[in-house]
Amino acid sequence: MSQPTRSAALELFKTYTTSESLTRHALSVEGVMRHFAEKFGEDPEVWGIIGLVHDIDYERYPDEHCKKAEKILSGAGWPEAWIRAVVSHGWGLVTDVKPETRLEQTLYAIDELTGLVASTALVRPSRSVMDMKAKSVKKKWKDKSFAAGVDRSIIEKGAEMLGMELSELITETILGMRKVADEVGLGMAEADNAE
Repeated sequence: MSQPTRSAALELFKTYTTSESLTRHALSVEGVMRHFAEKFGEDPEVWGIIGLVHDIDYERYPDEHCKKAEKILSGAGWPEAWIRAVVSHGWGLVTDVKPETRLEQTLYAIDELTGLVASTALVRPSRSVMDMKAKSVKKKWKDKSFAAGVDRSIIEKGAEMLGMELSELITETILGMRKVADEVGLGMAEADNAE
């Protein structure tokens, strides 16, 4: 099969995912992956598509997360390297496939972080990432009861893999999420409408 297109990837993702919050998460991860691909001089289309589908099996098969994704994507004829990248984001939790490439390490580092950034944005007066800085996220980072489901140790390991300071990783993740802010409900217009 030739390289999957974004529209084909989105269609496949929607076949397995109906949850609005999971879809927003997928779009956030896609946006951040595209941002990092540009930063690292890589192909934003490939990185974005892999980010988009990384949780394709999570809604239907939470107990087989990453394992079912491998079967789904393989069955759809996806390239091996892309499937490996998707599977590697569950390293140490649900899979023993360690993130080796820069793409895999980036996905691993930012998956949980996008959730923390989104949660932080939603408790701000603007309810947006458009005016948010890394220090807001760092403040919430210390409060373990805030976004308690976010595994901060994974984000730290991911930053280390990428050779980035945590603040830089957070800043770049925010910048990536700004590019899809309206799509994921974290743009300024949504905040204005909420009042």
